[in-house]
Amino acid sequence: MQTSLDEPIRKAFTLSSTDTLETDPQPENQAQENQEHTHDHDHEHHQHGPALNPALTREVSVEVPADEVTRAFRSVVKRYQKQARIPGFRAGKVPETLIRSRFADGIRQDVVESVLPGHFRTAIEQQNLHPISQPQVTDLKLEDGKPLSFKAAFEVLPEFSVEGYQQIKVEKPDNALTDEEFNTELESVRESRSTMEPVTEDRALADGDWAQISFKGEIQGEAAAAEEAKPITGDEVVIEIGGANTLPAFNDALRGSKPGQELKFEVAYPAEFGEKRLAGKTVSYDVEVKAIKKKIQPELNDEFAKELGDYEGIEDFKTKLRERLAANKEHNVKAETQNKLTDALIAHFQFPVPESLIQNQIDVRLDRGLRALAAQGMRTEDMRKLDFGRLREAQRDSATAEVKATMILDKIAGAENVEVTDEELERELQIISLQTREPLEELRKRLTNEGALARIREQLRREKAASLLYERLV
Repeated sequence: MQTSLDEPIRKAFTLSSTDTLETDPQPENQAQENQEHTHDHDHEHHQHGPALNPALTREVSVEVPADEVTRAFRSVVKRYQKQARIPGFRAGKVPETLIRSRFADGIRQDVVESVLPGHFRTAIEQQNLHPISQPQVTDLKLEDGKPLSFKAAFEVLPEFSVEGYQQIKVEKPDNALTDEEFNTELESVRESRSTMEPVTEDRALADGDWAQISFKGEIQGEAAAAEEAKPITGDEVVIEIGGANTLPAFNDALRGSKPGQELKFEVAYPAEFGEKRLAGKTVSYDVEVKAIKKKIQPELNDEFAKELGDYEGIEDFKTKLRERLAANKEHNVKAETQNKLTDALIAHFQFPVPESLIQNQIDVRLDRGLRALAAQGMRTEDMRKLDFGRLREAQRDSATAEVKATMILDKIAGAENVEVTDEELERELQIISLQTREPLEELRKRLTNEGALARIREQLRREKAASLLYERLV
């Protein structure tokens, strides 16, 4: 979690100049790409401004000798003289006094960037401090020929112990697939391949039949006037007589009726009914029975299995279905139990959490949510209207828990000497490559350039630590 020092210092203190220097031009489209966010909402949801946990904030005071400041000014001014293009002066011949006045802010910024990082690094090394947040530079005093002084505040990781983590337990459910679970899924597969066939014989509806109906319903009583409700209509709707999901009133009214009949009856919906519009209401229905249908399920035979995929026969399909279901259940039970165990660890070990890491995690969670909204078709202009302050606050507890879990698992991984091999990292990269459809070598190169390989290895290490704790549960 230790950060690079030079870049945070440069970001912590920024000046601007209205004049320009001659530099390598950046392609217009490249400049635009660098400014665009993944989902094009200008980082409006990101935390702007410093946020530090006082319990984890450390501050260093630094002074740079005057002679070093003078040398830095001279070096920067000479570079500006070579690059500056000012009308009336030949390249490289602009007077130093004009350079210093025209580009004062830019020169100051470059001097700061050239001398601050090294002295800041020396100061924190002398005090054995390890910043995990961008340093906040204050009280900066800079003048050519005089010592440069400043203060830098930043967060550090908390010191805490995970002693006794081995005794923290949660219930480990049985993850073996039951016959009931298997049979339910097998029946679901048959159901998905079922067909509705018309009943041609002249008879009345009975339990097990499916009635094809059209209907119109009107809410009765005061509720109708209060809501000015529109009629409830349905056409060519199919419902099962006596089915678990069919309301008793419909069963009673339709049972014994024939196609062509028109029925009128009332339905009193329970207060806990799933559709809020109808919950607790009484509805008067006019129903026309259109047809009687029977659901035809396919037989569980070799032909059915081959229609489902590349299976040798029904027994091969059942075997592979059972294996898949067993693997899914084992995976889900493990994930749920690990989450409960992590929650127990979070609740047991109390320590201050770096605010900068919480804010970063909130950014990650909001980015994820906004990408999902964009994928669902939400427009950029609508995203900008969201109340990001409220959204950030809503994510805070979850983000804090995630940061705490990371820190605890890192400690446990260290105590257990958990390591991630190169082979394990390579397998993870192959999985990511398949998921993102990015060629493996291009992915590896990109992640290396972004410094993300180390983060992936750290996450794998935490997952191994969590798996180790899960396997010890009895």
